[in-house]
Amino acid sequence: MKIYQKSLTELEQIVQNKTRQLTDPKVEQAVSQIIEQVAENGDTAVRNYEEKFDQVKLTDFKLDQAVIDEAYETLDENVKQALLLAKKNITSFHQKEVSKGFIDSEQVGVLRGQKLLPLEKVGLYVPGGTAAYPSTILMSALPAKIAGVKEIIMVTPPQKDGISKAVLAAAKIAGIDSIYQVGGAQAIAALAFGTETIPRVDKIVGPGNIFVATAKKQVFGQVAIDMVAGPSEIGIIADDQADPKQLAADLLSQAEHDKLARPILVTDSEKLAQAVSQNVDLQLKTLPRQEIAQASVLNKGFIAIVKEPADMFTLMNLIAPEHLEIQLENPTQYLNQIKNAGSVFLGKYASEPLGDYVAGPNHILPTGGTARFSSPLGVYDFVKRTSFIQYTKPALAKEAKAITTLARVEGLEAHARAIESRFDKYYE
Repeated sequence: MKIYQKSLTELEQIVQNKTRQLTDPKVEQAVSQIIEQVAENGDTAVRNYEEKFDQVKLTDFKLDQAVIDEAYETLDENVKQALLLAKKNITSFHQKEVSKGFIDSEQVGVLRGQKLLPLEKVGLYVPGGTAAYPSTILMSALPAKIAGVKEIIMVTPPQKDGISKAVLAAAKIAGIDSIYQVGGAQAIAALAFGTETIPRVDKIVGPGNIFVATAKKQVFGQVAIDMVAGPSEIGIIADDQADPKQLAADLLSQAEHDKLARPILVTDSEKLAQAVSQNVDLQLKTLPRQEIAQASVLNKGFIAIVKEPADMFTLMNLIAPEHLEIQLENPTQYLNQIKNAGSVFLGKYASEPLGDYVAGPNHILPTGGTARFSSPLGVYDFVKRTSFIQYTKPALAKEAKAITTLARVEGLEAHARAIESRFDKYYE
């Protein structure tokens, strides 16, 4: 891995260059055309794009329930039990996120409040391609179920040899209502606008490649989305007490996701930096997804050596990583120094894949520095808040003058008159 040992200011510039999010005009244009065609031509456009991009001819997008049931029944028992354990922990964690509305009646004659309502329909995108992600189904669908979403529709790219049993079993375990064999930007467009067979949804969640992410960005406003997810990333803060072999393994756990994934280590130990770099090279040689991980390490990964321990946190807060491991002694004491991170892993035994699968906190996280202003997927992503107000005439009279004053300051005379129309004579 590339090792940088520079001033904090220089390292901050390197971070900004390495993590800058660039749009691809060609992808933007191609996705825009796909969305337009699906919006206008529905199933016909989706079918044509599936044949073009996935080389699969489909007469019916919807997967038969019997296929899903069979996948569940014939799934390897160890895999099934792992999924059930994950469900248990994800559910127990996200149930703690459930919140209720409120009613405020402290002022005489005034009733104010907020009620929370679950979304009606949610679309879940599950990537296909180079790997199957049953864990993503649980992470997406279970919080939605806890929130009270009535219908969850899953889309995933068709596979020539059929969709993975683990994916279908996870869908059944998570309570997915229907599955459609559609992938890419055309799947996002179908969920956003609806087709003859694929229902229109209120919100689309789930990660995907650059075409999926771009499509989600372009349909936002027509439909809600969770986030525009980029390539996966891991940041690690460690000192010379950490195990370089373990750190290298953790960095590669994210590097193997995508050639654009970002594995980053920040340390105050030159000795540790060199040892981790050597271990990364060594472990890459036997990694099944070596080509992907190596490209990630070479193009997006780096190790930064800083002089002061506090600088490790300053730099990492600038990176705002999707996953952050704190590999320091007594790691919990550093939690207050973390300002920007999707999910934090404390200590040597909280390796990042723990969060990917069974710990419970969601693994759909902000990427590309967006942890500066956004949060992991949760129950709160599947509810909407509606406020309500009730005033008695005396209560309105007390505040009417302020209302009409502000209305006329803004040049909105009808607003002022609407209040005045409630009174036979001038209010207080």
